[in-house]
Amino acid sequence: MSATWRKQAACRGIDPDVFYPISDEEAGEAKSICDQCIVRESCLEHALANREREGIWGGTTERERRRIHRQRRKSA
Repeated sequence: MSATWRKQAACRGIDPDVFYPISDEEAGEAKSICDQCIVRESCLEHALANREREGIWGGTTERERRRIHRQRRKSA
């Protein structure tokens, strides 16, 4: 799978540690960067497809991505 969306990501060049907060409560900075990103949806879909367990992807925490997976299973 090509990840050309990564080249347009708002997080490109930012310290990756920002996107791996210790707790969900500390995810605000990363989420604010994601909120302004034009490829946020592609990033989120990548994380969901690859079951990313850590970090902020597409403006979501791991807990939020688990919730999305459950909702999609229910509606399938």
